[in-house]
Amino acid sequence: MRVDLSRRLVPDELWELLAPLMPKFVSRPQGGGTAPVEERAVFAAVVYVLTSGCAWRHLPESFGVSPATAHCRFSVWTEAGLWRRLHRAVLDELGARGDLDWSSAIVDAASVRAKRGSLTGPNPVDRGKKGSKLHVLSEAQGLPLAVAVSGANMHDSQAFKPLILGIPAVRSRRGPRRRRPGKIRADKAYYSAEHLRWLRSRNLIPRIARPGIESGERLGRHRWKIERSISWLFGYRRLTVRYERKGSHFLAFLGPAAALTCYKRLAKLTT
Repeated sequence: MRVDLSRRLVPDELWELLAPLMPKFVSRPQGGGTAPVEERAVFAAVVYVLTSGCAWRHLPESFGVSPATAHCRFSVWTEAGLWRRLHRAVLDELGARGDLDWSSAIVDAASVRAKRGSLTGPNPVDRGKKGSKLHVLSEAQGLPLAVAVSGANMHDSQAFKPLILGIPAVRSRRGPRRRRPGKIRADKAYYSAEHLRWLRSRNLIPRIARPGIESGERLGRHRWKIERSISWLFGYRRLTVRYERKGSHFLAFLGPAAALTCYKRLAKLTT
């Protein structure tokens, strides 16, 4: 059962992308510390926690990995930047196939309840209860390119520039890597004269609804794609309510969720 579950959660094709990115285990000269474990089983355990939303202590024994070991290795991989590298590796595969639509990028955000920790704040749309906000930038078809986390009380527009600057340089079918979409689409929460100037200075065409002039519904034929992208991410139940004390750990769960969302498109194309 352990082998079947690990291979179902982490297919061979995904593991081929991930394995070269794994930080190598180094034993301490003085002995002791964390013992080496099967990395694929640990990553499968992380995916299980991300997907099911269960606490680390409820990790099934069938993985052959203790909850403490899985949590510790998750922290080590987070500090090593593994999730960002995995996301970029999957995007590279999609880009090399010409399956990323760079005609535009779409920006949006969504709030979640938060029990505690950093990167939280009173949620103005949830009676001031503590929460966090997920910020997502996708390509034109809704595949996430950049993600971020903030307190729920931070205005959406403050994540606008960091998200755009956070778009990775992705392989393309021909020519150099690409990181600049043709247009930037967003609702009226992101509108400001300063944002328009900044986008034009970077040769990006703004498509942002103007408050009091244009209805955000005019972006409906594009906006549903980013809303679908956010719903894909919320399909990973660990993201629907935040329990992590450290904001960096909650962001770390968002990283593999974005990578796996993109990988599902890649797997669909290869079948």
